[in-house]
Amino acid sequence: MLAATARSAAGDLGLAEQACADAYVRALETWPNDGVPEQPINWLVATARRKLIDAIRRDQTLRRKLPLLAAEPESVEIGEADGLLGYDDRLRLIFVCCHPALALPARVALTLRMVGGLTTAEIANAFLVPEPTMAARLTRAKKKIAAASIPYQVPPDPKLGERLDGVLAVIYLIFNEGYSPTGGAAATRPELIASALDLGRVLAGLLPAETEAAGLLALMLLTDARRDARIDEAGRLVLLPDQDRERWDRDKITEGLALLDRIAGDHRPADPGRHVLQAAIAGVHASARIADATDWPAVVAGYDRLYRRWPSPIVALNRAVAISHTAGPAVALELIDALTADPELASYRYLPAARADLLRRLGRTGEAELAYRQALGLGPTDPERALLESRLAALRSR
Repeated sequence: MLAATARSAAGDLGLAEQACADAYVRALETWPNDGVPEQPINWLVATARRKLIDAIRRDQTLRRKLPLLAAEPESVEIGEADGLLGYDDRLRLIFVCCHPALALPARVALTLRMVGGLTTAEIANAFLVPEPTMAARLTRAKKKIAAASIPYQVPPDPKLGERLDGVLAVIYLIFNEGYSPTGGAAATRPELIASALDLGRVLAGLLPAETEAAGLLALMLLTDARRDARIDEAGRLVLLPDQDRERWDRDKITEGLALLDRIAGDHRPADPGRHVLQAAIAGVHASARIADATDWPAVVAGYDRLYRRWPSPIVALNRAVAISHTAGPAVALELIDALTADPELASYRYLPAARADLLRRLGRTGEAELAYRQALGLGPTDPERALLESRLAALRSR
């Protein structure tokens, strides 16, 4: 409903949001006496449009938008596939919220608010900032969209790929913050995971020919399938090789693997993007019913392809960890030690944690203790801290 109303408001998200709120108020005032309309969504959208016209008439600076309203239909179509309102409008709204003219934190917050439906308080809590700070961030973002006349449209084909990468990055950032929060006591933030999965499904459904959209959805599903097994009864993080795979969500694994099969069968991308490659690696892990059955050479090969496509130091770190299972911890340690000078990983807590694990496996107890302490000093979440402290205590007891 908000997406359709934003189109009528020529992309003015603040005005559209207020018009929707006014329409809800009107429904609460009239429906108890008059009954719910046969097409309640159409009624709400039409009412919101009338509220828009009233607001525009009150504000001389917005009169230029009146011709746009005159051409708008009184009803909207509901997608037959899953009942979502306004497929095209929702896609437009996603691209507006993720416009590169906005700072990345503003894009994330605005997407969660406008498309994901989270309240300002929920978003503020998820990113550990005060609610007034988040409210101000959202207000500034909406004003910037209106002031800059950012077009309320899906980018034309020549620019779609470039802009799509930014949209996918925002959705994946939301998912990662939900799956592995950057701070706080919570092991996960389920509302952010749910929002990211919803956004991923919408995007993959609206852009069926874009393999990266399907790849991101597959990656999130295959990763989230392991969520319940990541924390033990003591609140400690459980690493992938040690997880109880009976607790993995097989429905999400089946859905994720089916998406990968569809990408391979229908589209056969000659140069798959990084989300497809990451999903393929996650698919190898998901296909192993026990840790010892993991096809580690396939995982390493996947990281080789991913690093060629996306030469990130984080990919290099994950590749080194995978190599520890094929070539041994000594070879992997050399690779990780070469990454310690990379400024991008200076405050990345998983680097010293991975290094500590390799040193522990090599029996270099003193060095492992130092590495665990370094990881503890980089602000791990409470479950991560519990795991690191238990590993450190085990070393000291030897």
